[in-house]
Amino acid sequence: MGDGAVRPLRADALRNREKILAAAVRAFTTQGLDAHLEQIAKDAGVGTATLYRNFPTREALVEAVYRNEVAGLCDAATALLAQHTPLEALRAWTRLFLDYVTAKYGMIDALRAIAATGGNPHGHSREMIRDAIGTLMDACTAAGEIRTDIRPADIAAALEGIALTSAGAEHREQAERLLDLTLDGLAHRP
Repeated sequence: MGDGAVRPLRADALRNREKILAAAVRAFTTQGLDAHLEQIAKDAGVGTATLYRNFPTREALVEAVYRNEVAGLCDAATALLAQHTPLEALRAWTRLFLDYVTAKYGMIDALRAIAATGGNPHGHSREMIRDAIGTLMDACTAAGEIRTDIRPADIAAALEGIALTSAGAEHREQAERLLDLTLDGLAHRP
């Protein structure tokens, strides 16, 4: 392949990359920036050279984990709609949003450091998340399950507020109760 074209990853290399990202999410979620890259490699079942070949710096790994988590969260909206009623899909997606925020908080200092050096790890994540919420809400509205006077930005703000006040495993039950309260407030009223 010439002209600077990027060759797609082999299947085993792609699996290794995915294992590293999964191990990094677990490590950053539980240990934050104290997570050791060597331990992440070990937990992923790969050597440190494989980790560094994929992610030459801690910042590169943090950014890749963050972007992967956002993409997974947003892709889940369509998958959940294929498996559940629209309202059940929305409810399940809000739980995934809490998981995403918990992982993000473990990386928050690293994400800020990346942003301070001119990087943009957040990119279009806010818009992507609102689009996913919009997809779920459109399906719920079409099914007559929720009110029509609430916008995706309203739900995004509510979810962010719940996440800010109830993030972390120790507050998970409270966060889920608040999510249920919010979703109950969306119910269609004849």
